[in-house]
Amino acid sequence: MQLPEPQSQTYSTLLSEIESGQVKIPQFQRDFVWDIGKSANLLDSIIKGYPIGTFIFWRTNERLRAVRDIGKFKLPEPTLGEFINYVLDGQQRMTSLFAGLKGLQVIRENGKVDDYGEIYIDLEAKEDDQIVIVDVSGKEEGSIIKITDLLKGGIKMLAKYDEKYLDKLDLYKNTIQSYNFSIILLKGAPIDIATEVFTRINVGGKHLSLFEIMIAKTYDAVKHFDLSEKYKELIKDLIPHNYETISDATVLQTVSMIMEKDCTRKQILKLDKQKFISEWQNAIAAIKSAVEYFKFTYGIPVSQLLPYNAMIVPFAYFFYYHKDNPTGDKKNYLEDFFWRCAISGRYTSGVEGKLAQDIKKIEQILQNKLPKYEWAIDVSPEFIKKYGWFSAGRSFIKAILCLYAYKQPRSFNTNAIVNISNYWLKQANSKNYHHFFPKSYLNKNLSWENKGFYINHILNITIVDDFLNKREIAAKAPLKYMSEFSKKNPNLEETMKTHLIYDLEGYGIWENDYQRFFNARANAVSEELKKRVIISDVDKAKEAVLDDSFETVEEEEEIGVE
Repeated sequence: MQLPEPQSQTYSTLLSEIESGQVKIPQFQRDFVWDIGKSANLLDSIIKGYPIGTFIFWRTNERLRAVRDIGKFKLPEPTLGEFINYVLDGQQRMTSLFAGLKGLQVIRENGKVDDYGEIYIDLEAKEDDQIVIVDVSGKEEGSIIKITDLLKGGIKMLAKYDEKYLDKLDLYKNTIQSYNFSIILLKGAPIDIATEVFTRINVGGKHLSLFEIMIAKTYDAVKHFDLSEKYKELIKDLIPHNYETISDATVLQTVSMIMEKDCTRKQILKLDKQKFISEWQNAIAAIKSAVEYFKFTYGIPVSQLLPYNAMIVPFAYFFYYHKDNPTGDKKNYLEDFFWRCAISGRYTSGVEGKLAQDIKKIEQILQNKLPKYEWAIDVSPEFIKKYGWFSAGRSFIKAILCLYAYKQPRSFNTNAIVNISNYWLKQANSKNYHHFFPKSYLNKNLSWENKGFYINHILNITIVDDFLNKREIAAKAPLKYMSEFSKKNPNLEETMKTHLIYDLEGYGIWENDYQRFFNARANAVSEELKKRVIISDVDKAKEAVLDDSFETVEEEEEIGVE
């Protein structure tokens, strides 16, 4: 990379380069937000010869996604291979200058139109007055002139003005046309350096995410590839599956893992643009196959229940190479991998490195081999009791919620299948989550030490509908509200099995016995987990170590996002 190069350009050169498409505003810049009054102040500074700050351009022959239109003015695409100056700093000033000096109409996002042709010079203003104005009320017609008329008008137009204004007209026109705009040119820098420069100098505090950088880097007008639009298309396709919360970071990780078997930020920024574009459709097809597998094979109805967004990555990698759903041992090995990651808190930290390691395990599964794991899992009732405090963001809790959802839980009073919604499952106080022994009831009637932990426990959680949760159950004891439901729902025993509550008598419900309920449900959850994992020597050898090191607070790490 060459050292930044200071330059200066005149009004005519700068406008000419903008009009020819040699100067562009990259997509990661914010929208043009300056109002017409602030733009007039900028032009006033130029008229007075004041400095207006330095523009920083990144000169490159890369083609980025750029804002090609300013107002209604269509800016052309330069010839392929030619260098372009992307504006890293000074976008608001640059747009103000171009719109003001060209007299453009700028259409805002709210539909409002600002006519930059209505910026005037007050010929009566003194040197220390505001010379460039937008409010001309009270001004005589012959004492003001549009900036566009000053720059474009010929002798006949200027001759209409009183002789006393001619010197000012000449001075102002020459001042604008001879004004030297200060520019620093960043040449030969890779896109990650250019965007780092942008981040550091941006006074608005905008910090670019990896996805925003990759939108800019992978844009290809010829191939009609726009990563931002492609991602929106993917999310639109996932909405019917209720998997629209898959993050842009996860998508980038998936493509990078398929291309390079690595998904660090550094590696993603190094991805070859043309290979990225060519692999996109296959990678997206693999992501969709992973989603369908989670939904229809593992019975996970919504993406909010996925223990980690990152779990999409190894499964998409699998389906990139294995187009059909797995069967036999391969299916069992893949299921073991999923639950092993979910139960152990695998992607709570160090996600990038762990994904790279786990891809090797996926490759073993593709070869119909059972991988050897370095981390142990424990699916015993004791482990579930010890680490089951309820927090909607914990992978261990989400894993058990996946078990609950797999059973297609039914409404206690109608036996109808409960609708599980991404929107409702965002928080622990979700409309879908119900404490089977209501918290207020247990707070009054439970005498256990540290009872708050055991009251707000995954073993006390059922998935119900909003109406049932708020109006029918509230703070009632289980004996009371379940007795009421038994009158309305003749299939109540079968209904409760869909909540992993297999025996109303044995679970202590008719006696309001929380101890029996807690223990019985722990056994039921444990048995369901045992069906899904393949217990290995590492699990038996490291159980004690796992108990001591298992994290009880987990937040999903979004890798690659700044």
